[in-house]
Amino acid sequence: MPHTPTWDPAQYLRHEGHRTRPFLDLLARVPGLPATGPARIVDLGCGAGNVTALLAGRWPDALITGLDNSPEMLREAQAHAGRTPGGGRLSFTGADAAEWAPIGPLDLIVSNAALQWVPDHADRFPAWTSALSPGGVFAFQVPGNADAPSHALMRDLCASPRWRDRLAGVLRGPHRVLEPAEYLERLTALGLSVDAWETTYCHLLAGEDPVLDWVKGTGLRPVLTALADAPGEREEFLASYASLLREAYPAGPHGTVFPFRRVFAVAVRE
Repeated sequence: MPHTPTWDPAQYLRHEGHRTRPFLDLLARVPGLPATGPARIVDLGCGAGNVTALLAGRWPDALITGLDNSPEMLREAQAHAGRTPGGGRLSFTGADAAEWAPIGPLDLIVSNAALQWVPDHADRFPAWTSALSPGGVFAFQVPGNADAPSHALMRDLCASPRWRDRLAGVLRGPHRVLEPAEYLERLTALGLSVDAWETTYCHLLAGEDPVLDWVKGTGLRPVLTALADAPGEREEFLASYASLLREAYPAGPHGTVFPFRRVFAVAVRE
């Protein structure tokens, strides 16, 4: 079974600007919420809470709850907790999205780059969307780059003779995320009105081994967790992986171009 990763908020937030842009693009497509009073909003897989706090800018009087199963991320998120300038409230608590059962009615369930960690997450859609009030919204984005060199090379290295015994089953499979049309079909079948799309961002990253630095905050976490008790092996793996990434993503005169595909859906309960 894939390892439950230990998260490093500081590492994750090193690329905060690039990571936040897809959430802003998702948020821009979310329509007005049906609440006549303060909206009830849940951020599923809130991470460090930095994007959860952005929800208060759009709905300043909302009651917003961020949920995550990482103690490290929740500790970081608590810096954003409390009353908001618009009279709303931000709070954060522990929950596993694979088991979370919402207590409705909710006006918005949003998830930013988290559902890829939840096996068969689309099977949870009926329970989640049934908690939405009429006109309520379920909106999410997930990485759609499992076949990109950054992830394919990681899987290949883990499966190589040097590492396959040590790292067998550590990584999640490459097919955790559905295509936009599949999300559209699954959500439409639940009686929701759906907008689904994909975007490939071309991030320009600076510094030495910037793609490695990026994935150390996300997709590589299960490997880093599995090798945490063996620093020498960890550094050996990172050196081999870094070499592969340099070849796949060569540095240019202005930095390293890192294409990143993401899949989006915004579903409104009729």
